[in-house]
Amino acid sequence: MEQLIRDMTRQGKVILWLAVDACLVPVALYAAFALRLGTPSTFPMMQSAWALFPLLVVGGVAVFYVLGLPRIKLHSFDAYAMRRIGMAALMLTGAAMILSYLFDLWAPRSVPLIFGAIFFGAAVVMRLLGLALLQAVLGRLGNAVPVAVYGAGAAGIQLASALRQSNEVKPVVFVDDNPALWGLLISGLQVKNPKELAGLAASGKIARVLLAMPSISRTRQSKLVVQLSELNCDVQVMPSYADLVVGKGLTETTTPVAPDALLGRDKVDLDIPDVAKAYAGRAVMVTGAGGSIGSELCRQLLDIKPSHIVLFERSEFELYKIDNELRALAEAVGIKVTTRLGSVVDARRVREVLTETGAEIVIHAAAYKHVPLVEENELEGARNNVLGTQVVAEAAHAAGVERFILISTDKAVRPTNIMGATKRLAELVVQDLQTRSEGTKFSMVRFGNVLGSSGSVLPLFEKQIRRGGPVTVTHPEVTRFFMTIPEAARLVLLAGAYATGGDVFVLDMGKPMKILDIARRMIALSGRKVLENGEGDIEIKITGLRPGEKLYEELLIDDASLCGTPHSKILRAEEAMLSQIEIAAMLRELNKALEAGDTPALRALIAARVDGYHQLQNFL
Repeated sequence: MEQLIRDMTRQGKVILWLAVDACLVPVALYAAFALRLGTPSTFPMMQSAWALFPLLVVGGVAVFYVLGLPRIKLHSFDAYAMRRIGMAALMLTGAAMILSYLFDLWAPRSVPLIFGAIFFGAAVVMRLLGLALLQAVLGRLGNAVPVAVYGAGAAGIQLASALRQSNEVKPVVFVDDNPALWGLLISGLQVKNPKELAGLAASGKIARVLLAMPSISRTRQSKLVVQLSELNCDVQVMPSYADLVVGKGLTETTTPVAPDALLGRDKVDLDIPDVAKAYAGRAVMVTGAGGSIGSELCRQLLDIKPSHIVLFERSEFELYKIDNELRALAEAVGIKVTTRLGSVVDARRVREVLTETGAEIVIHAAAYKHVPLVEENELEGARNNVLGTQVVAEAAHAAGVERFILISTDKAVRPTNIMGATKRLAELVVQDLQTRSEGTKFSMVRFGNVLGSSGSVLPLFEKQIRRGGPVTVTHPEVTRFFMTIPEAARLVLLAGAYATGGDVFVLDMGKPMKILDIARRMIALSGRKVLENGEGDIEIKITGLRPGEKLYEELLIDDASLCGTPHSKILRAEEAMLSQIEIAAMLRELNKALEAGDTPALRALIAARVDGYHQLQNFL
């Protein structure tokens, strides 16, 4: 029978259901007479009404064909199909009345009404029985994967309806966060409390959860996937029907992962009044304003009402983007925005912009930060990161700015790469300037890895997951401290507010996280499974440590120097520094190495001046 059903043509199915509906007409008419007359033996009383039977059968076949009843797909049997059957039943009822009147056939007046109702019920029941038979014969009930649909809204209902046409999966239950829906039957499925999912998964009643809530925020969706991934079943995030309409499938619509969901800790609340007090009504210049951190700084500055934001950036395109985003918003709240192209190593240009704009606070975010690239371009990395910092800091000091904040990195602590070493040299330059500054307060902020910034694991892993893998991790034991872009930007602004001069600020980011764990979590958040032992979707590939890359990072050179700030999660350190004579000698050596293009001399200078610097010999 299974092979017969599978081989039956569409035309054959149309003829079969046309015959079934045609047979239901005389059966329903006879039942109507029996109910009306109160006896199952109605033949003696129906002799003058027998013509109704063939006439209604012929008329019914025509009605069924025109309304498309034989073409209703059983797997798609829904309210629309029932309305079509109801319309056919009404037309048959009307036909019975008209034929009785035209041909003067005997029949109680209520018989056509009873006939129509019986036909409607019989036609619906026959299709439900046909669907049950089809499911049983094709083995769907035994072999299909039972799934729970998370979200009993429009998207969930549409998804459940679509899944009913599949032989591979079957929806068995809805779950929803709305308590008003718990216990209701929607599309034939009961709606349950999400807390019941663990029990359903443990008992084997569900093997997969499909998240069908396209309207919720990205952060909420990511957190839900994290919670659901703890169940003993698969979790998938379904694309919205709008995405499917424009041709995007599951791979192309993989939901971007919210950085907050990857932190492994609670997000730090840095929204405190001290920030607004320090910046309100002042002119603030941001170097590297088009970068990931620089642009977020500019966005957050809008909320604390400075009088003027100066965007300083060497990339025309990045400067255009952030200016285009901010200008209308700034004008709406009365904040002046000035855009200036220029490089931080161009001392004349930096002085021009500071003088022209009257900047009172300078946030120095411009830097080369990608470890492998700077490792291969040591001289340019040092020129931009060290001399660029010297140029901007000295220009800020000469202009008498109120505060100067250097954005540094945890890679500056006992560095194994040129990028981290040049950022430590930049810190030393700023520390030295503070010793000769009576007005300007110089401070530094060390970041961990900033999730979502250009070159970070978040956009890289998302791109690799969208392509279907593999996701590349350099070493199974490599760990990093992580923070979000908003946390990083707010930390910079708070550092400016808390600065006393020459201090280093760090954020308490909890324990460092394994990059391998981040990769696994991102794959889960994207609704996929790690490919292991031949099962799963996305492979994780270990590629080996890159030149200059450490297994772990540190935030402080000397933990004993650590002290608190008014914010419990922000820490201040006063670390060792070089003398003014040593800094001057270091800068002379650096300039000499850059002018001569002497890379070995640069590395020798770093080894001599940066505490803890060592070059890794084996990268694998």
